[in-house]
This record gives sequence, structure tokens and C-alpha cells, in this order.
Amino acid sequence: MRYRNCGRITALVILVSFWSFPVSGEVPTVTLNDSGSGGMRFYSDSEVREIVEELSEAAEAAIEEAAADAAKAVVLAALEKEAALGRETAAARAEARRWEGEYRESRSRGIKNAVIAGVVCFLGGIGVGVFGTMGMRN
Repeated sequence: MRYRNCGRITALVILVSFWSFPVSGEVPTVTLNDSGSGGMRFYSDSEVREIVEELSEAAEAAIEEAAADAAKAVVLAALEKEAALGRETAAARAEARRWEGEYRESRSRGIKNAVIAGVVCFLGGIGVGVFGTMGMRN
């Protein structure tokens, strides 16, 4: 969604870059010393076409460069997203391994405790049976 207006903004920046803004202390790049026509210079059709072609070529080059930069930005954003996803996935795997290890430990402890409780109950039952029987005989 962030890159939706990227082309529009790029085109607007390119168009604005072709405007000439007067800056104080700037030396004029074109001097018009045509006093015969009241300070105005008239361009021939071929000069106008040549200027338009130069501007078109410059605009096309700027647009291609902006498009390349936008494509690079999209690729870099996708790579960053994949890297973040990879980090999250690695963290989730590590967490799953930790929980699996804890499960196995608690399961083995539970089995060990159940065996011990079974042996104690068995021996207690035998002891109660044997000593109870011996006590009833006397």
C-alpha cells in the first residue's frame, strides 16, 4: 500500500525538477540580448523540437531511474519482510524445541514417579498382608 503512490510522487518530483525557480545570487544561464525584438527571442520550429526532444529524453531517463529505484525499494522491502519472517520462524522453532524437551523431561519424571509409587504400594500391600496375617494368627 505504501508503494501505490510512489509512481505518482516520482512523476511529480520529476516534473517539478524541470521548473526553474529564481534563486538570489544565481547567474542566469540564458541571456537574452536581442534588443531588436524588444527583449524577446523567437525560437524556430526545429529549435523547439530539439529542446522538446532533449527534455523528453531527460524525463525518460529520470523516469527509468525512478522506476529502477522504486523496484529496488520493493525488492529490499520484500527481502526485509522475508528476513523478519525467517527470524520469527527460527524463534518459534526454538520455542517448540524447548517445550518438547520440557514435555519429554516431565513425562520421564512422571513415569519414574509412577514406577516408584507402584513399587512402594506393592511392597506396602505385601507388608500389610504378611504382617496383618501374622497378627491375626496370634
